[in-house]
Amino acid sequence: MELHILEHSLKVASIAKEGIQVCTHGLIKLAFLPSKTRCKFFSLTETPEDYTIIVDEDGFKELPESEYLSVADATWLALNVVSGGGSATSSQPIGVTKIAKSVIAPLADHNISVFMLSTYQTDFILVRERDLPMVMHTLSSEFTLLRVVNGETVAANCSGVTNGFVKPKLVPRPIIHPLSSPSNMFCVTSLDPDTLPSVATLLMDVMFYSVGSWSGKQPEASSEDSGHIRFFSFSLIEGYISLVMDEQTTRRFPNNVLFTSASGELWKMVRIGGQPLGFDECGIVAQISEPLATADIPAYYISTFKFDHALVPEENIQSVIGALRTNESTGP
Repeated sequence: MELHILEHSLKVASIAKEGIQVCTHGLIKLAFLPSKTRCKFFSLTETPEDYTIIVDEDGFKELPESEYLSVADATWLALNVVSGGGSATSSQPIGVTKIAKSVIAPLADHNISVFMLSTYQTDFILVRERDLPMVMHTLSSEFTLLRVVNGETVAANCSGVTNGFVKPKLVPRPIIHPLSSPSNMFCVTSLDPDTLPSVATLLMDVMFYSVGSWSGKQPEASSEDSGHIRFFSFSLIEGYISLVMDEQTTRRFPNNVLFTSASGELWKMVRIGGQPLGFDECGIVAQISEPLATADIPAYYISTFKFDHALVPEENIQSVIGALRTNESTGP
């Protein structure tokens, strides 16, 4: 398999809910007028707590300095696993479970913190730029390492990098953060960029203004069923659009605009974290993805500035909660 190190230098930031209007102009430009910017990597995710932005350096210039904007203290690089050869089938694990044991677990074993962004098209593993030498050292025996330079894929410079891959530990990795499962059912979907103008007004309403029906309620992280929560994710990355929204929101879109799978699959969420997780702790993604990979349960995984979110097929949610509860730490 190939591990592509993308050329984007990324910033991860949070916009406070009460300050979103300060950034709306720049965000609309990034989402709906990409030809007016040089941005190639943009993602915006709304949670009950805030908005999380992942954006390249050109896109970051579109955002104003503001007391409402908090930026993580690092530059991040996006990694992408590309399987050579045969086509994927619906029975194969998709999302983060496909790379849990080959990428996520080894990085956790080497104390490398990751920030995940699953999209309709693929999965991006974000690592700090300063950690890249150790990432390459860890994964170089398992993957062909390639860098994207000016849009061209070339062999990564591995001089001084030894094959240091360590197989994931066989002992369970205990889950140490509280888990909760909102009652919403979610869709992971996309749309043709050519149709974006026709639904731009609707998308802007969903992204920035549709807050009245949510009453500002935030879930109790310690409860297993948190009721409905506000969660919406929009990504425009290298020309491809990805959307994650709850089933109710999808009904607002015209027929035949959103891509749907043949099964019309719906996803349930597991939220990870009682208090904001921060960026320095290692192994959070591995704690969740390894048990799912062992059980062959597909999952999308979206990290945000304060909490993490895994999406699993609706019919698997009870077995997922059970498997993760089994792995929960019993320590104080």
